[in-house]
Formats: sequence, C-alpha cells, structure tokens
Amino acid sequence: MDAAQHVRDVLTGNFGIDPQSVPADTALHELRLDSLALEELRVILEERMAVDLDDVHLTSRHTVAQLVDLVSIKAAM
Repeated sequence: MDAAQHVRDVLTGNFGIDPQSVPADTALHELRLDSLALEELRVILEERMAVDLDDVHLTSRHTVAQLVDLVSIKAAM
C-alpha cells in the first residue's frame, strides 16, 4: 500500500472524510483538521507506515497532496 492510500484510509477511517470527494489541493484546515487532529493524523500515519514524522512540521495550511508527498518521502527513506 502506498502513502496516498494510507492517507486516504486514515482520513476516512479516523476522521470521517471521504478523500475521493476532496481535491488534492484542498488545505487541511478546509477539512476542519485543527492542530490536535493534525497531531493525531501524524501519529496514526507513523504507526501504520512505520515511519518517523517527528521532523515533519505539518500545518493546517498544507494540502492533502503535500501531506501525501511528505509521507511518501519519509517512507522512501
């Protein structure tokens, strides 16, 4: 499973967001993900993908596509 699929699964399963109806350039704040939700999202992705995202500064201004890119880069390391 690739990073995009993991992100889609977490957004759907943990946050009730249908990523199929959300354009990739949608900012995370538009999905109503506040700072606490972003931290939860980061931790869940770390656990699911066995990657370390501690040095990734994820903000609500990031888009869904940027989140996928950040996770993909870390997964490739």
